[in-house]
Amino acid sequence: QVQLVESGGGLVQAGGSLRLSCAASGHTFSSYAMGWFRQAPGKEREFVAAINWSGVRTYYENSVKGRFTISRDNAKNAVYLQMNSLKPEDTAVYYCAADEDGDGVQVTTTPGYWGQGTQVTVSS
Repeated sequence: QVQLVESGGGLVQAGGSLRLSCAASGHTFSSYAMGWFRQAPGKEREFVAAINWSGVRTYYENSVKGRFTISRDNAKNAVYLQMNSLKPEDTAVYYCAADEDGDGVQVTTTPGYWGQGTQVTVSS
């Protein structure tokens, strides 16, 4: 099992950038797929991005493709979400997620572990 702690959220103007970090603890981190989800006011939680255990395969929700980049550093037990060209509709609480199925597909739907979330607010 792993514990996940997000950081890096904040307030940014539209068109700006933020980099979210997720620090993980627990054994076998390097074998886990990792992902990011978000939940905006009045909306369901939605998948944002995921990365397989080795980092060679990534998945993105269509609205963030070309703007967000997920990466991981297994030596540091960390996963990151670089968010560029932010839009007001990106405003949400962002959650780090993990799943022991390292392929990366399962974490996009029903991840086994969640972080506490970090608020991202994009002003217009």
